[in-house]
Amino acid sequence: QVQLVEFGGGAVQAGGSLRLSCQTSGFSEANYCMAWFRQGPGMDREGVAVLDSDGSTTYADSVKGRFTISTDNAKNVLSLDMNNLKPEDTGMYYCAAELFHCPAMVWLRPPRLADFPYWGQGTQVTVSS
Repeated sequence: QVQLVEFGGGAVQAGGSLRLSCQTSGFSEANYCMAWFRQGPGMDREGVAVLDSDGSTTYADSVKGRFTISTDNAKNVLSLDMNNLKPEDTGMYYCAAELFHCPAMVWLRPPRLADFPYWGQGTQVTVSS
């Protein structure tokens, strides 16, 4: 059974940094597609960053140059390094996974919830001005 557990959220001031981590278990496929989504207060859940097992990545325009998605395959951990945080980065952050390479459309348009069948429970990030 695939399980995703996020941790590392917290409260920081604008300009600060946080690292989110997602511990994965229950799958050992060599091919996968993983992502971070977030949902701000009163907003829809949106894709933030995507990573394919072949190393390809893509980011939302709002976080390019500030966020970095990566994996530690030995530890089965997906991470999101967030720098120069802004109040608009506030929200619940979710880890998501698919046990195949990312669908081609992920590289052409923002990732969608339906692209990922497996989800974590989320971790809260709050950025104060």
